[in-house]
Amino acid sequence: MTAHLPERSRLVAKAVLDAGLDVEVRELSASTRTAREAADALGCDVGAIASSLLFLADGEPLLVMTSGAHRVDTDVLAVEVGANTIAMANAARVREVTGQAIGGVAPVGHPAPVRTVVDGSLADHAVVWTAAGTPHTLMPMTYDDLLHLTGGEAVRVA
Repeated sequence: MTAHLPERSRLVAKAVLDAGLDVEVRELSASTRTAREAADALGCDVGAIASSLLFLADGEPLLVMTSGAHRVDTDVLAVEVGANTIAMANAARVREVTGQAIGGVAPVGHPAPVRTVVDGSLADHAVVWTAAGTPHTLMPMTYDDLLHLTGGEAVRVA
């Protein structure tokens, strides 16, 4: 049951359930705002953390689910998604597009669908962890589940 979760995380849990996935949203007392904090709190490899980063590809929102083990190379990303320009969205734009704060952006549960790409290196991990709507909520899933959930395209981001 998700009644104990923050409202944003309940929206994420519903979107996950609606997608047909059996994934438990977990709330932790420790901050999971950064990939390193999340990995430390979970006791897993930082590469298994699927960080949600919002970029603007030719001005349009693009959610990038990237491994916490590396940074997105915007030149590589631009080629992968066929964009002329890639820029990081500011905090206000992240909140506007996702309804969630930086450090807690989930792959789903947004006011409207967001084009999403998924870092192919996340496939190296049996379980990947994503934020679940707040900087204290996370959920585990497989790489294939993440692709299914987001309708995302597997790409190189670094």
